[in-house]
Amino acid sequence: MIFTLMIVVFVLGYLAIALEHPLKIDKAASALIIGALCWALFAFSGIDAHDLTKELRHHLVDIAEILFFLLGAMTIVELIDAHEGFAIITDKITTNKKVALMWILSLITFFFSAALDNLTTAIVMSALLTKLIKDKETLWMFAGMVILTANAGGAWSPIGDVTTIMLWIGGQVTAGSIITNIFIPSLVCALVPLIYLSFKLKGEVQRPVLTETKEHYLDPTSSFERNLIFYMGVGGLLFVPIFKTVTHLPPYLGMMLSLGILWLITEILHRSKNHEKRAELSVIGVLKKVDVPTIFFFLGILLAVASLQSAGHLGLVAGILDEKTGGNIYAINIVIGLLSSIVDNVPLVAGAMGMYDIHGIGDYAVDGKFWQFLAYCAGTGGSVLIIGSAAGVAVMGILKVDFIWYMKKISLLALMGYLAGAATYILIQ
Repeated sequence: MIFTLMIVVFVLGYLAIALEHPLKIDKAASALIIGALCWALFAFSGIDAHDLTKELRHHLVDIAEILFFLLGAMTIVELIDAHEGFAIITDKITTNKKVALMWILSLITFFFSAALDNLTTAIVMSALLTKLIKDKETLWMFAGMVILTANAGGAWSPIGDVTTIMLWIGGQVTAGSIITNIFIPSLVCALVPLIYLSFKLKGEVQRPVLTETKEHYLDPTSSFERNLIFYMGVGGLLFVPIFKTVTHLPPYLGMMLSLGILWLITEILHRSKNHEKRAELSVIGVLKKVDVPTIFFFLGILLAVASLQSAGHLGLVAGILDEKTGGNIYAINIVIGLLSSIVDNVPLVAGAMGMYDIHGIGDYAVDGKFWQFLAYCAGTGGSVLIIGSAAGVAVMGILKVDFIWYMKKISLLALMGYLAGAATYILIQ
């Protein structure tokens, strides 16, 4: 009874998130309620209090790592923005044609995502989009393509997505194998929606008018400061995967180190300026602009999914999948990918990693087809719904993209790309 109630609460909360705009209730509130309620219900399932606390603490470590990573990345992006650092990129993008701009931004996102990761790239590109596009409908359309290409770009890199990181660290795939086998399917996944939109999009984008206050001209950021903070910020973000590879420590520690160094540099850089200007350009100043509701939304959603994992719902799904598909590795992974658009892909991949032994032979061995295809499907399948991936959740929070709007305009494009990439992998194999 309790376990059924947990699913009911999760589904109702999910609907409240999807209908955020008609209900006029912020999705962060719904997410926090279902996150706390699911755990409260689990507490009445007969589980020992000690085991319950142990389960919650186990999940909280993983959730906290993601939240600190997100907080650090968002602060660095806001700091670059406060120094007008994104002008370095936006000044070079001179075209206003929708199709050309879509291709430029999508390809930047695709390759940036593989080098950074899809979450960080989505945050950076969201900040960039607001500098290039004024009209909300066009902005959201471009945001949808950022989610699609960020997830596609992250799928072929061992550090591009949290699930590929899990499979790489777990020893299921090696870096060389995932890059060589998944790059072409991921590229197809990104190109199919892009080519389709190239025939649909017409006209030019309306650029926002950048309003600058009188104070800006009295005490502006210099060209040196703009360049320094932009390159230090991007360098700091790129340093995170290197830090993780060298030290084997969680990525959030690398992000905290990058943020700390940037914090120190900005304090030294602006110490001779007047108090008001220094406050605007310091980390303390930009922290006021960081989108805290998005952090709370992440917390609520991840807590809710963690409760379902601890209650055994996700393991049950994995078992049913194996039974219904007759163990067909392609069918299992395609369904896991589509499920990851509803439920977070991390516990789904964790469930699959626990179900199959990598010490075996054939498709389930290290670098076997099952693991390679799982990296692709879990990485790109989440694009079908906006809250199916970390990149989607971040963009939804930052640019206030509507869940229902995304379903109507982007979900079919994402599904087309996902299935085309999956078919490409199967054909190559």
